[in-house]
Amino acid sequence: MNKIILSIFFFLAVTSLCAQEKVVADKIAGIVGDKIILRSEIKNAIDDIVRQGGQAPEPCAVLDRMMIQKALVLQAERDSIPVTDDEVDAQLDQKIRYYINMYGSKETLEQIAGRSIYQLKEDMRQPIKEQRLAEGMQNKVVEDVKVTPTEVKEYYDKIPKDSLHFYESELQIGEIVVFPKASHDIEKLAIDQLTEFKRQVEAGTKKFETLASLFSDDPGSKDKGGEYQVSRGDKQWDPVFLAAAFRLKDGQVSPVIKTQFGYHIIQMVSRNGDDAIIRHILRIPEITQTEIDAATAKLDSIRQKLIAGTLSFGEAVVKYSDDPNAKFTAGRKMNQAGSTYLTIDQLDKEIVKILKDQNLKPGDYSKPTPFTDERGKKGVHLIELISKSEPHRENLKDDYNRIAQATLEEKKQQALEKWFTLKIPTFYVMIDDEFRHCSNLSKWNLTASTASN
Repeated sequence: MNKIILSIFFFLAVTSLCAQEKVVADKIAGIVGDKIILRSEIKNAIDDIVRQGGQAPEPCAVLDRMMIQKALVLQAERDSIPVTDDEVDAQLDQKIRYYINMYGSKETLEQIAGRSIYQLKEDMRQPIKEQRLAEGMQNKVVEDVKVTPTEVKEYYDKIPKDSLHFYESELQIGEIVVFPKASHDIEKLAIDQLTEFKRQVEAGTKKFETLASLFSDDPGSKDKGGEYQVSRGDKQWDPVFLAAAFRLKDGQVSPVIKTQFGYHIIQMVSRNGDDAIIRHILRIPEITQTEIDAATAKLDSIRQKLIAGTLSFGEAVVKYSDDPNAKFTAGRKMNQAGSTYLTIDQLDKEIVKILKDQNLKPGDYSKPTPFTDERGKKGVHLIELISKSEPHRENLKDDYNRIAQATLEEKKQQALEKWFTLKIPTFYVMIDDEFRHCSNLSKWNLTASTASN
């Protein structure tokens, strides 16, 4: 079996947004169990990949991937792999956000698709549920697969020396963040300002979008009059913010609310079911030097405990870090691919400056340093330089973890291939004559019936 199983999910939950025309001579391309794959689905999947900048795959490869998915879904249903509505809704929201970003706006997306956001979500619901089922089944098949140091070495020894990857210098960085709290008087000032803005909008003396452009501390919406498109189930929004927004009627302005970002007032512009267009004004209470100094002193005390060995970095992250993502990453900085090994260009400029100015060596902890995040929020952070590699050719000493992961992926691939060899004969399989020439479908052809057209 060709090595595609672990990467099939690029093709799962594919819903064509632009190719909505009816296919006059559509037909069944393949069947696995009671799961049908139409010729139009293969075409739409290819069109979607091309639209997203990818190279058009061969129809034979797409059908193979889709049949693999259907087999995994069938077995997942047999084994009662759990998939919750919340999981499906979260992935739907993520998918819709992706398409909105791709096409520029919700309105453009709906115009291109010829359907509302609600209709798009309903169209994608079943494919995404199947994606989750297939992922769950795949994880179950490989959950007990492990590798030994001997297997890792054997895998490494098989790599041609001229194919070994060259790595630039990479660093692992830990971070503890403390966001100082403003004084009570300054918080009250922010609340009073927003209360006055609300009064002015309701009195008709000021427009909400004008006030947002002039006074909001949210750089992401300030230039758009505070406007955002939101969805009730979107997990990336603060739940307090969403709850307050969806209690409003069109044109209504909320009372002052507090979230993790600061204080807000929200105006409902328009609403369509669980989707809405809103405006907001954010005021972040000013942090004075007094609060910065207190946070610096707190982190300096933590640093002394780290140096003395009476407190581990992981414990310090759990107890003291105000970074909302810290509990998921143990305080380690990660790149977009989810790796904790970062090149210099993947680090924030503030962190690079700390590394340079304080001449940190692996195992060192920086002095607490004030910073301002991308939202304009002031904080103080402490950096640990966990490791730093020199530029080098891939080897077992410096890159054992990565080589071990590659070894594990290959062993998982072998486990999946073995699983498919055993399971394919237990499924009813039909492949249309149009695809009988596909060499990569030979594993299915052993049990496939022939389609008559």
